[in-house]
Formats: sequence, structure tokens, C-alpha cells
Amino acid sequence: MRHLLLGCPFAKQTWHEILSWLRMTTAGPNHGESLMDWWLHTRQNTPTLMRKGLASIALLTPWMIWKQRNDCIFDGAQPLVHVLVSKIKDEAKQWARAGAPGLRVILPSTWDVH
Repeated sequence: MRHLLLGCPFAKQTWHEILSWLRMTTAGPNHGESLMDWWLHTRQNTPTLMRKGLASIALLTPWMIWKQRNDCIFDGAQPLVHVLVSKIKDEAKQWARAGAPGLRVILPSTWDVH
């Protein structure tokens, strides 16, 4: 599970793309640590105002990686990072529109969710 969500090249690239898109300076989780370890360490180094948004991304990204895995196994989908990143961005926008205040703080201001 750790490899799938954190350690495989596909997951690592996905985390990198999402954190870069959000202008987060933190590195993504690595294979040697759990998601919880990464979150606790990253949370300490994240400005208070951005922590809720990062928490949402820390839940959304592995969830979407897992769904992509299921699509590949059960529906024959191809694992394409740019497609998954686009889906994560769309889902984050939906979460923000539904009232996730932390995401509204970290999403790019050019997105109409504010």
C-alpha cells in the first residue's frame, strides 16, 4: 500500500505535480515514511493558514491515486500522470466550491472558487 500511494514513480510524480501546482515548497512523501509521518512533519513546516488545505490535499491525492489504480485494474485504463493530476485539480475545485475553506486558501487565485 505504501509503495502504491507514496513510493512508486507514478505516485511520486503525482505528488510532485500537485504540490508544485499549489506552490507548496514541501517535498512529497517518500517511500521510507508513512503518509501520517509525512503529514505530521510537513504540517509543522506549513504556515497555519495553509494547514487545512494541505490536510485536504493529503487526503485527496492518495484517494485519487487509489481510484486510478482501480481504473487501471478493473477498467483497463492507462496510468497517465497528467490525466490523474487533472482529475485531482478538478476534484479539489469541487471540494473548495462545496465549502472546504482550507482548499480555498491554497488553490491558485485564478481559479473561481473564492
